[in-house]
Amino acid sequence: MDLQIIFQLFLAAILGSLIGLEREYKRKGAGLQTYSLVSLGACFFSIISLSLTEANIIKDPAPIILAIALGTGFIGAGSISRGEGRIEGLTTAAGIWITAAIGLATGASFYFVAFFVTFLTILILAGLGLIEEKFFR
Repeated sequence: MDLQIIFQLFLAAILGSLIGLEREYKRKGAGLQTYSLVSLGACFFSIISLSLTEANIIKDPAPIILAIALGTGFIGAGSISRGEGRIEGLTTAAGIWITAAIGLATGASFYFVAFFVTFLTILILAGLGLIEEKFFR
């Protein structure tokens, strides 16, 4: 049991760091450490809530999972700012939010989904970012 938890926490940190690497490459404010910690924290809360449910200490992990989603949204909202007729930080906020979901999925042992969503997130941030720069800016 403890080895699985260590694996889940390590995997969540790695998956978050992969997204953080893309953000570091683009020199965004939130990067490697932020995304790793968001994923790791969400995974840890997920493991705790599911363990408390299995131990019959709580009946439903949903409120804890909801709190993670809301709390992560609050963190992401802090990265959004308005300046010079444009809004900045929306992609960072969305990236932080999806990274928390990846951490939750990892904590719930949905490894394939966590890997796939990490891949899609990097594809969206890197691939669609290039398309935006080339055609829309």
